[in-house]
Amino acid sequence: MTQLSPARKPAEGPVPPAEQSAAQTAAEPASEPAAQTAAEPAAPPVADSSKTLYGGKGSRRITVRDIAAAKRRGEKWPMLTAYDAMTAGVFDEAGIPVLLVGDSMGNCHLGYESTVPVTMDEITMLSAAVVRGTKRTLVVADLPFGSYQEGPAQALRNATRLVKEAGVGAVKLEGGERSAHQVELLVSAGIPVMAHIGLTPQSVNAFGGYPVQGRGEEAAQQLLRDAKAVQHAGAFAVVLEAVPAALAAEVTRALHIPTVGIGAGPGCDAQVLVWTDMAGLTGGRVPRFVKKYLQLRDLLGGAAQEFAEEVVGGAFPAEEHSFH
Repeated sequence: MTQLSPARKPAEGPVPPAEQSAAQTAAEPASEPAAQTAAEPAAPPVADSSKTLYGGKGSRRITVRDIAAAKRRGEKWPMLTAYDAMTAGVFDEAGIPVLLVGDSMGNCHLGYESTVPVTMDEITMLSAAVVRGTKRTLVVADLPFGSYQEGPAQALRNATRLVKEAGVGAVKLEGGERSAHQVELLVSAGIPVMAHIGLTPQSVNAFGGYPVQGRGEEAAQQLLRDAKAVQHAGAFAVVLEAVPAALAAEVTRALHIPTVGIGAGPGCDAQVLVWTDMAGLTGGRVPRFVKKYLQLRDLLGGAAQEFAEEVVGGAFPAEEHSFH
C-alpha cells in the first residue's frame, strides 16, 4: 500500500486538449470534489467478510484451503469440539468454522477416565453425527489411540474409514517426528491432516499425567523440531497443547501452517476448547487454560429440578400441554 503514492503523480508528456481543463482544475487550490477524491490517500483494503472463517457468509463447506488463506491474512479463528448432531448444529449456526470430533469424548461424553479407551467405532459413529448436523464447518476427526501407531498403512486404513463412512473433511493425530511418516502418507493419499504436539493426551500413561510440555531448552527445541516435521510432512495445521506461551508464539512465527492453541497462550493462530469445558458443563476441576463462558451444568441441573418438582406437585403437564 505504500506504493500507491507514485501512481497518483501526473502523467509525463503533453496533455491531450480534451484533458487540459481537468488537469488545470486539479492543479488549482480550490479543487473540484472529483479532483479531491483523486488526491486523497487510498482507503485500506476491506476484508471480504464472505471469506473470513469466523462469521463468514459462504454456504459451502470450509476446506483446508480456507484455513491456509486465513494464515496468510493473519486471521485468528476459533475451534470447538463436538460429539453429536444437535450440539454441532448450534456451533455451526454460531459461525464456528472448525469442529473437532475429539477423542476427548472419552472423558466428557462416554464416561471413560481418559481418551485411551476410545475406539474407531465410537469416533466414526459420532463423527458422522457431527457431519450430518452441520452445513459449513470443517469437521476434523481424531484418530484414536491404537489406530495409527503401528505405522502409515494402519493410519491410512483408519483415516480412510473416517473420510468414507463419517464424511469428515480431515483427521487429527498426535505426535511430531514420530508420526511424520503417517502424516505424509495420509496427505499423499488425499486426506488432510491436523497434527497435535506438546501435551498429547493419548500418552497420559507415559507422561504420568498431563504436565506442561516444552519447558527447558532441550524440550523447546524438540517441540520446534516436531512442529517443522509435521509441516514438512504436509499437515495443514498443528495443535499445540499445554506449551509455554512464549514458545508457542515462537513456533507460530516459524511455521507457514496455522497453529491451534489449547493452553498455549494468545500467540497461536487459532484457539480450541473442549465444548463442555467452555460451556461449564464439565464437573469438578478443569485445566487452568479453560475459560467458562456459561455455567451450563448449573442451568441444566436447575431445569431438571424444576421439572421434577412440577411433576411431583402436579403442575406439569398443564392444560396447554395436553391433547383433547
